[in-house]
This record gives sequence, structure tokens and C-alpha cells, in this order.
Amino acid sequence: MSVKEEIHSQIVGGLANATFPINTPEDLLAAFPAGADTTCKSGDVEVTAGEAGKLLTAEDFPIESAKQIADILVERAGL
Repeated sequence: MSVKEEIHSQIVGGLANATFPINTPEDLLAAFPAGADTTCKSGDVEVTAGEAGKLLTAEDFPIESAKQIADILVERAGL
């Protein structure tokens, strides 16, 4: 599994219990198990939810699914 696939999978897994749609960045961070400190790691790549949240814009909301947000984050992070 590539770094991109592994991080994507961890984001989706981290949001498995989230209620969608998610309408704000604050609600998104609150949906992760450890909030902004939730960490996805693959090999030498490590990204926290707080860091990943900086890649989002107001136009990204509402978020309708865990897959949607994982797709956006791994693409914008350049993984």
C-alpha cells in the first residue's frame, strides 16, 4: 500500500463514527478521535488532523463523507 493509500485509509478510519454532513472546520476536527492531535502515519510521513485542516477552505464544506475529506486532504498534501 502506498503512503497516499495508507494515509487515506487512516483518515477514513478515523472518521468512521463521524456524523455527516460536517459543516465547519471545527466540527471536522471534533469528529476525529483525538481532535486536532489525531495523527496519521505511513513510513516517514506523519500528518496531524490539525495540520491537515490547514489545507481546507470554506468552499470544501459541507463535507458529505469520510472518503470525500480523505480524497481532498491526500491530494492537497501532495502525497
